[in-house]
Amino acid sequence: MSIKYIFVTGGVVSGLGKGITAASLGRLLKDRGYRVTIQKFDPYINVDPGTMNPYQHGEVFVTDDGAETDLDLGHYERFIDENLSLNSNITTGKLYWNVINKERRGDYLGGTVQVIPHITNEIKEKIYNVGKLSNSDIVISEIGGTVGDIESQPFLEAIRQVGVDNPGDVVYIHVTFVPTVPGTCELKSKPTQHSVKELLSLGIRPSVIVCRSDYKISKDMIDKISLFCNVKPEDVIQNSTAKTLYDVPIMLEENGLARQVCKHLNIEDKTPDHKKWIEMINIAKSAKYDVTVGLVGKYVELPDAYLSVAQSLYHGGIPNSANVKIRYISSENILAGNVAKTLRECDGVLIPGGFGDRGVEGKIQTIKFCRENGVPCFGICLGMQVMVIEYLRNVVGILDANSAEFNPNCKNKAIDIMEDQKDITEKGGTMRLGLYPCKLKPESICRRIYANELIYERHRHRYEVNNSYRTALVEAGMSLSGLSPDEKLVEIVEILSHPWFVGVQFHPEFKSRPNRPHPLFADFVRAMLDFNMKTKNINNVENIV
Repeated sequence: MSIKYIFVTGGVVSGLGKGITAASLGRLLKDRGYRVTIQKFDPYINVDPGTMNPYQHGEVFVTDDGAETDLDLGHYERFIDENLSLNSNITTGKLYWNVINKERRGDYLGGTVQVIPHITNEIKEKIYNVGKLSNSDIVISEIGGTVGDIESQPFLEAIRQVGVDNPGDVVYIHVTFVPTVPGTCELKSKPTQHSVKELLSLGIRPSVIVCRSDYKISKDMIDKISLFCNVKPEDVIQNSTAKTLYDVPIMLEENGLARQVCKHLNIEDKTPDHKKWIEMINIAKSAKYDVTVGLVGKYVELPDAYLSVAQSLYHGGIPNSANVKIRYISSENILAGNVAKTLRECDGVLIPGGFGDRGVEGKIQTIKFCRENGVPCFGICLGMQVMVIEYLRNVVGILDANSAEFNPNCKNKAIDIMEDQKDITEKGGTMRLGLYPCKLKPESICRRIYANELIYERHRHRYEVNNSYRTALVEAGMSLSGLSPDEKLVEIVEILSHPWFVGVQFHPEFKSRPNRPHPLFADFVRAMLDFNMKTKNINNVENIV
């Protein structure tokens, strides 16, 4: 069959969950046996989110091929269980960059370069290419922003043209908000009506309207939206607030989203096989144990800055029958005098990635406490580098050990800029990005966890462990248990005498799936459960005495 195209737009307000809707639909179609890929168009002028402050944008999700992308791509990968690529996230900045470069090369033969047709053609090319390159049956494209925004107009015009060029092969899904008036539980459809009217004025008639609401939408309300928005009642789909993100696909299945999409695309509504997905949800909901992890970072006021880490911890709880509760702790507030009290309720600590020196000393105090008290400790990227600094200061005795990132003039640069990064001056897209191999040492914690000698993980860093300090670390008891195959880069550090003390230079959270938890997160949760049980037993004995 010809490639089918689904476009997901949003109206009324931002943050409605277009990404979750797109990802959920992708899951439902994949469970019907279709090959699905998803892409996101972001209207901002940044070429990619790689240089954006996490407080502005949330986390940066990295793909296998090294693309720095919107966090929605993490949702896509976790829901459809497919690895996406640099073709899966396109920004206004990237489009204009491509068009301007073509103009400079003379590709337009002296013609006047305009938004229509040149920018819109570039957008259409990205839509068509992602389907061809991924050999997909169905391409789902989410249009970022809200209908009515000036910056999203070229994208909406482009997808309108795709509908004209591919009659019968395109579905438009509009996600809107059905609010209630404060002080009442009365749902209001007027914002949805106005949003659809705005979309119609741009030449796009929605095939399906997905209504976000905290309350159940009555049949009368559905009929009203149907009448005023010129769609059939069965094409008005309720998307209520769910207990977990992973409940959304099944909820949308029950409300008929995939059935109606298949109907509009003129493809067979095959019997879906949701068995494994439902099984995963049921196991997660029947967790027998509770564990608490302290996530110690600098962007904790915005949990989306650590979205993939949080989801990976949730995944890791599933095979352990554990409900993982996350305490977001600002590293800036941790001092030697309060670290024990701050971490008292935690069964383990995770130090995530980040940049800059703000809050680093609090992370060092946290790691020292975990190392000395047998608390499971997991360092990721910067977290791993700070583990090395802490060990050199407090065990090896190099008191001024530091990172060149924090203090370029320090004497003992335990963490230094990578050799091939020294001459790079531009920030965007220039780090060590994407999938790289790592060779694990026998008898190491990670060798047991992965059950493989060679692993491949996604990276995003510019600094690395300074090889001049390897001998001192090993002689003092730290195992460099994972190295690049050429043994030039330290990828993993461990303390084998500790219950669970592991730091990794890569980002395992980008490869975790709810139905396939990343082994490092699953084992970290297991270690926290062991610590929890041990602590409870000790406390019980003390209480009896």
